[in-house]
Amino acid sequence: MANPDALANVEGPLYAARKGVYPKKVDGHFRRLKWLIMAVTLAIYYGTPWIRWDRGPYAPDQAVLVDLANRRFYMFQIEIWPHEFYYVAGLLIMAGIGLFLVTSAVGRAWCGYACPQTVWTDLFQHVDRLIDGDRNAQIRLANGPWTAEKIGKRALKYGLYLAIAFWTGGAWIMYFADAPTLTREFWTGEAAYVAYATVGVLTATTFVLGGFMREQVCIYMCPWPRIQTAMMDEKSLLVTYKDWRGEPRGSLKTALAHPGSVGDCVDCNQCVAVCPTGIDIRTGPQIGCITCALCIDACDKVMAQVGRPRGLIDYCALDDVAVERAGGTAQPVLKTLLRPRLMVYLGIWCAIGLAMLFTLGQRTRLDLAVQHERSPLYVQLSDGMIRNNYTLKLRNMEARPRKVAITVSGLPGAQLWTETGSREKASQRVEMTISPDSVTRVRLFVAAPADGPARQDFTIATQGRDGDPRGDSDTIQFDRPEVQ
Repeated sequence: MANPDALANVEGPLYAARKGVYPKKVDGHFRRLKWLIMAVTLAIYYGTPWIRWDRGPYAPDQAVLVDLANRRFYMFQIEIWPHEFYYVAGLLIMAGIGLFLVTSAVGRAWCGYACPQTVWTDLFQHVDRLIDGDRNAQIRLANGPWTAEKIGKRALKYGLYLAIAFWTGGAWIMYFADAPTLTREFWTGEAAYVAYATVGVLTATTFVLGGFMREQVCIYMCPWPRIQTAMMDEKSLLVTYKDWRGEPRGSLKTALAHPGSVGDCVDCNQCVAVCPTGIDIRTGPQIGCITCALCIDACDKVMAQVGRPRGLIDYCALDDVAVERAGGTAQPVLKTLLRPRLMVYLGIWCAIGLAMLFTLGQRTRLDLAVQHERSPLYVQLSDGMIRNNYTLKLRNMEARPRKVAITVSGLPGAQLWTETGSREKASQRVEMTISPDSVTRVRLFVAAPADGPARQDFTIATQGRDGDPRGDSDTIQFDRPEVQ
């Protein structure tokens, strides 16, 4: 148990109220990169469900679809069945390794540019500037009294928040059903209850997390800032304030009056003003930094205005910090990125991706599973031959009917027929047409001479007869009465 006297000596309150963060508008290379990534990611998220992809008359024409009702996952030309979930697992593994790769290279760049929380928070902050104005205007409005103008601006802003959040939730459900059909059913009240519930939950969470909690999600709720330290090393590029160059801080007027007495930092606080999480990068690396690099844009702009070289705040590895602090020159960024650890991550990532592409190209679209019927185990026919019964599951994973042939090997003298055929028409091959994108159950009768082992392994195979000869096979047992 904690010592009450020790707790009494803690300075300041145990909990502090949240201070509002009002990022200032900035322009620069990294801000334009954030614009580009935000535009691309939002376009992909909102637009993908509306892309059409012709798979023929027996399959849905939505390019990306998670068809839970029929247990299918479609991504353009790729169709994943439940028994092929390892492809989805492979994609998740690639996503994880890709995150490790990015973090090892450039720290929390994922958090700063492509994380959904970052993207939607950035979008809401642009709404703030559109309605309330830039940083100073937002602060004045937040601290001012509740006038008619403030109420109107708040109503308009929160209305836009709600519209974006609702659009976000509505786009999500489109991935699980045909988008045009679900849209019509949603607005006419014919959609399933789960669709309305999902949109409601996602609308509420987007509205609250992106509109109000913002940096608190990154600092307090997200586990990744605590995990990322295991992914980084002394060569990872981080957004760094070069204190050996910037300290001691002083205004431009002081620098002109006392040359050499102050560093390059003019203490303008622009790096703090543009930060979406409200931190001061000059105090060193901290959990609130999402590596968006907007402080680099702001600082470079100020350095250009006061006639000093850029890079007071810049991407820099810890190893390079020591070199530059001692007066040396940091190694090129490309050399920092092409180090063994990153090459290993990249190699593993590429290997998994290439292996998945190879197996996707080589996989057969016709699967076979055979089950021996045990009641009865075998039947002796009038001509002395022994008959065993089997249940075949033929899985056609193509969006078209398939004509297939069923054969056996390893069982001399075997004859085959199905429950729709007859013993008189038995042969060594059975041909049939199976339905598209489905599993067809077939009862197969196999008869073989009685002179043989009591238990004999043989193979039942299926093969396409429609231009694609690839198929599948299964080894099963044939039972006979034991010789006394």
